[in-house]
Amino acid sequence: MKKSFLLSLLLYLTSCTPQPPEESRVAGPYLGRPEPGNRLELFAPGILSDGLHNRDIAITPDGREIYTTVGWGRDSFSKILVCRMEEGAWSDPEPVPFSSGFGYQDIEPVISPDGKRMLFVSNRPDPANGRLEKNWDIWSVHRQGDEWGEPVNLGPPVNSDSDEYFPGITDSGNVYFTRLDETTRENLIFRCRWEDGEFLEAEKLDENVNCGRARFNATIAPDEGFIIIPCAGMPDSLGGVDYYISFRDSEDQWSSPINMGPEINSATGNEWSASLSPDGRFLFLMKSIQSDEFFELPVTMENIRRIAGSPGNGDSDVYWISSSIIDRLERQLQQSLATE
Repeated sequence: MKKSFLLSLLLYLTSCTPQPPEESRVAGPYLGRPEPGNRLELFAPGILSDGLHNRDIAITPDGREIYTTVGWGRDSFSKILVCRMEEGAWSDPEPVPFSSGFGYQDIEPVISPDGKRMLFVSNRPDPANGRLEKNWDIWSVHRQGDEWGEPVNLGPPVNSDSDEYFPGITDSGNVYFTRLDETTRENLIFRCRWEDGEFLEAEKLDENVNCGRARFNATIAPDEGFIIIPCAGMPDSLGGVDYYISFRDSEDQWSSPINMGPEINSATGNEWSASLSPDGRFLFLMKSIQSDEFFELPVTMENIRRIAGSPGNGDSDVYWISSSIIDRLERQLQQSLATE
């Protein structure tokens, strides 16, 4: 992990040398990054992992658009960015048109498996429904040619008077999300099934998903075969918030949560949100890691500014890894159930 991070960091710092715009554009899938193996790699250093508060990756099914969230000012500002493949090369990240105002925050984009719809979370006002105060809700935009339409509040039963976060949309149209319990102040994971053109009432998932002392931002597989849960307070935690995974069987029962292990989690970093590539081959992970290498630099204003604008400065970055780790964990679960 450390070697791959340092290599990515070196490449990023080297790229800080000014270059003509036409030479700075990258080509190839996944912003030109080599595909990761079974070790975490920093994703798109200097492009989508750049020293700001970077998180949340959503990719269109054709792989030609990559969306992310960037935040700054202690998360007082958060906007959704997009990089597009244009004429064989990637555009620089820019805010999407519907996320261009400074009076509200937009986070946590997710794209439906068919690519026709995006869900995201915002605390923007909702004048269409008479709500002008800020409240974290799930919003929806539909594809209109090469662009997205105007955002529409998803409304009840998905949204409520409380706060909702981190949606996930499945092949069947079911939506998974986090809701804040106003009484206990707990974040709990819910599901709304999609049937006959409408959402059914929200159902809280069982304790194998709503595990630990705190949990949030759960990532559902498109076929609902597993869910990845950032969770704190578990007895086998490596420290802070770790990623756990629970597998769903044909009877809609969820397995006991499994720590995804040191390949994914660490004692010094916090893990807060995950996503999958459209083909399911790669797992993207939000992590906050502080690089020890920065402590070896002379304390100068030049280095202070460089660290502030570099991944590994303690703010969150995006990493990726082969999703084969999920298959391995599922095989281990099946073997363990077979011996019981």
